[in-house]
Amino acid sequence: MKHGRKEKKKRIWLRVIVGIIAALLVLVLAYAAYVLLSYYRIEDNQTLEVDHRATADQAKVGEEYTAMTYNVGFGAYTQDFTFFMDGGKQSWANSADSVKTCINGAASVLESYKTDFIFLQEVDDDSTRSYHIDEVQMLCDSFDTHSSVFARNFHSAFLAVPPTQPHGFGNSGIVTLSDVDITDSLRRSLPVADSLMKIVDLDRCYSISHVDTDNGKQLALFDVHLSAYGTNGDLQDQQLNMLFGDMQAELDKGNYVICGGDYNHDLPGGSKDVFNDEYEDYAWAADFPDEMIPEGFHKVTDYASGMTVPSCRNCDLPYCDEVFKVILDGFIVSDNVDADFVDVVDTQFMYSDHNPVVMKFKLK
Repeated sequence: MKHGRKEKKKRIWLRVIVGIIAALLVLVLAYAAYVLLSYYRIEDNQTLEVDHRATADQAKVGEEYTAMTYNVGFGAYTQDFTFFMDGGKQSWANSADSVKTCINGAASVLESYKTDFIFLQEVDDDSTRSYHIDEVQMLCDSFDTHSSVFARNFHSAFLAVPPTQPHGFGNSGIVTLSDVDITDSLRRSLPVADSLMKIVDLDRCYSISHVDTDNGKQLALFDVHLSAYGTNGDLQDQQLNMLFGDMQAELDKGNYVICGGDYNHDLPGGSKDVFNDEYEDYAWAADFPDEMIPEGFHKVTDYASGMTVPSCRNCDLPYCDEVFKVILDGFIVSDNVDADFVDVVDTQFMYSDHNPVVMKFKLK
């Protein structure tokens, strides 16, 4: 009898364990289906809404202007922050107050240069990771005499990784600000990975915003954030071919072109060697393929301070001498734009995992 009761208990416990495993499997499959079915891409050639705040309606040929590009890292990257997708630990910013401090700090750096044209990346407007703070509004309000455009490039379902602090919902994008009124703006959808990596590769895009000039032409402002995680050279080449095709079309119209942003390439080439003793584990930061740049355009990489300040740090470690550093951010301009100054601004990565890049230029 005792033996029979033991066997019965074993069968009951076995059924319970099997039931728990089956329930967990159903939950995992249901979650996977939710993430995959929630995924969609924003349509290409989307007209963007312009917030017209600038009072000037034309850029002047021969006048010096200042442009800056800054990946603000969704307001999370204090010097001690490490990110789980870079091999670190954290998924959210340290706190809501920390997010506000970082975004306001980034704005103060931009304001200190009296910047006319601003290219921003990784600006959240309603994300779990940044405590649902509207960073887009914060930055636009900091530059209330600049017209602005927002292009979304991240809109994720609830991401349950890492399990200790799920990344949650993501809503983010790129912001272009101009103290000369923007007449119109267009969002172009970049090619992205076909594999499951597309879930974390953002809805990559760039925006094209036009500013009138006083000689009857236009200045085309390209704000871009190219792919990094889990991508290959072929996909990056596809993205650059598309970007350069649109830039060439603007130049063919006789317009001026400035492309600012985060290229996720070693933009000047060789900066990895300058800032690191070893970098075999960071193959994603390949040298920018200069041979792909169309005739009539050039990188602006003659840094006033020399190649002494990186524009990006990896976030597997808190900011320190040993962390991987590289220059990913900057400008590519048409030859009718006279860029006579460029430098990486050394913020010591106080407000982001990126440093801003500043450029002074004149339209020829």
